[in-house]
Amino acid sequence: MKLSLCAIVKNEEARLAKCLNSAKSIVNEIVVLDTGSSDRTIEIAQNLGAKVYQFSWNNDFSTARNEALKYVIGDWVLVLDADETLTPKIKSQIRQVIEMPEYILVNLLRYEVGANQAPYSMVSRLFRNHPKIKFSRPYHAIVDDSISEILRKEPDWQIGHLEEVAILHEGYQQEVINKQDKFAKAKAAMEGFIATNPHDPYVCSKLGALYVESGKVAEGIELLQRGIASKQSNMDLMYELNYHLGIAYTRNQDIRKAVSYYQAAIKLVVMPILKLGAYNNLGNLLKALGDLRSAKSAYEMTIRIDPNFVTGHYNLGMTLKAMGLFMDAISAYQRAVQLNPHYADVYQNLGVVWLKIGNQKASLAAFNKAISLHEMNNPKEAIRLRQGLEEMGLL
Repeated sequence: MKLSLCAIVKNEEARLAKCLNSAKSIVNEIVVLDTGSSDRTIEIAQNLGAKVYQFSWNNDFSTARNEALKYVIGDWVLVLDADETLTPKIKSQIRQVIEMPEYILVNLLRYEVGANQAPYSMVSRLFRNHPKIKFSRPYHAIVDDSISEILRKEPDWQIGHLEEVAILHEGYQQEVINKQDKFAKAKAAMEGFIATNPHDPYVCSKLGALYVESGKVAEGIELLQRGIASKQSNMDLMYELNYHLGIAYTRNQDIRKAVSYYQAAIKLVVMPILKLGAYNNLGNLLKALGDLRSAKSAYEMTIRIDPNFVTGHYNLGMTLKAMGLFMDAISAYQRAVQLNPHYADVYQNLGVVWLKIGNQKASLAAFNKAISLHEMNNPKEAIRLRQGLEEMGLL
């Protein structure tokens, strides 16, 4: 089976080479649709062997993605954005799965680089070059609607998924969002769509979450609840709607209701790794309510799902410290700094626990490490911590 990489781009000279090179060894062609670059994007794509086509941007991602599909000649299509890369480990699995005759779509697991919570999502980015597959929705364009329509008429097809992380995404880091004004672009595109599709659960979820993030909590809650009430959502989308309602009610200080939505999200039958954010946020709320035992169980579930989830180890350490289980807390903190040696808050809390059990030498070493890390990213906290240690006679 021949595999085509398909991407739409604009002014991506800084990231495009990394993206295309990550997949170049497993694809048979690279199709790049440029939507008006004024930098070296086109030159870079052509130098890497891509077929480059031009398209006038019209504020609709689905239109652009469908235009790009017109030029694909492979049997399967892999879609990446310039701020995404394919993981090396997934390449052999992709090659194997596209040889399986039963699949029309294979969902891929995406990891948000730098995300502190909910870092995983399933994305429909690997599919057959079927004439009826097309993207829909102007922002967060997806092929899922057309796939559902095909399955109604051709029920023998199946949808699969790969459980290993396939795509690394760097586009949702805060500095990238701010630079590219992503929230404003997303809001404008989705508000236009929801005006004529008021009960679309996918856009209710995405736009509702965006409203909550931007402070329009009441509007966000209304949209998220509308998405659930539509009864058109699949399990993954139902999880997302409940998860974002948990965030929304936390913003409203309605902790009990937030807990109920996180618990509803966790009960849904979706891949465990997608539940990471709900378990972590639930743990935070339970800890705030004083239910340390239940919070501990929630955090333990996060690291059972993903042993490399640094935030889970840190939060578990904080809970164990609050429970007076100091040696267990030290173990949790040490695992967190093994995974992320630059996590200043972990060293700071590790210093506190070492001090509580009387190991002043280890405590001072941890505090000094925290100070050196804070000096790079949070100088005020470094000064505050140093002054506190001096007042205690430790420095």
